[in-house]
Amino acid sequence: MISFSPSRTFKVLMTCAMIGLAGLSHAEQVFRVTAIPDESPTELARKAAPLMKYLSDKLGMKVEYTPVTDYAASVEAIANKQVDMAWFGGFTFVQAKVRSNGQVIPLVQRAEDEKFKSVFITTDPDIKTLADLKGKTVSFGSASSTSGHLMPRYFLQEVSKLDPDKDFKRVSFSGAHDATIAAVAAGKVDAGALNISVWQKFVEEKKVDTNKVRVIYTTPEYYDYNWTVNSSVSPEVRKKLVDAFLALDKNTPEGKEILELQRASKFIPTKADNYVGIEKAARSAGLLK
Repeated sequence: MISFSPSRTFKVLMTCAMIGLAGLSHAEQVFRVTAIPDESPTELARKAAPLMKYLSDKLGMKVEYTPVTDYAASVEAIANKQVDMAWFGGFTFVQAKVRSNGQVIPLVQRAEDEKFKSVFITTDPDIKTLADLKGKTVSFGSASSTSGHLMPRYFLQEVSKLDPDKDFKRVSFSGAHDATIAAVAAGKVDAGALNISVWQKFVEEKKVDTNKVRVIYTTPEYYDYNWTVNSSVSPEVRKKLVDAFLALDKNTPEGKEILELQRASKFIPTKADNYVGIEKAARSAGLLK
């Protein structure tokens, strides 16, 4: 019979407990992700599910999607380290950079985000140009949206010299791109601005009657969306994330599903310098102090 002294038994139990706690800690490690709510919550959750599973496999830890109520909440979440990574528009990235004192890092963007555009839409046959919006009711998306507010407003002022706050009958904010389409189609506003990607998706899926709702203006190109991490995320994890996004291939079933849901042909690396123009436009429009 083998016997243990009380002190030896205690040491063995403590060692087992520590191993158990270490295993528990590893098992509970979660990488948290959020996204600006630029579409309906159900659509965002549908888009996120396969991507979260894919990233979980690549990172070797649980990746959890955490929805937020509005654009500002996504900025606060990453600045306060409540999430590790966020899907931002160019403007929300700039806001997060300012809010966190530079403690955020953009990793990748869709190839389409190098040359992104917005559109103005209407059902009014008398509205043919941006100048015709004078005295009309116009909806943007979220006030913090790059493609649903900032850049459409910027180009509106550049092209037509109209000031929405002075020259429109009423300015409203729908909160999301799909909501802007719905507001215009229902006649709640005379016109609306949204990102071209959501507009094209609605047209392709026949969710909008193009005999009734039409585009009157498409903006010049600008940089937009990206996946951004808090700088506290380790370089090793950042590399794994970049590698995972760049490895997505539309010729594989998994890659095809994720890329189609993300409305991307592929992902490419990005950098903070790409969004200097967005920051200048935001400061010029008085939307960033």
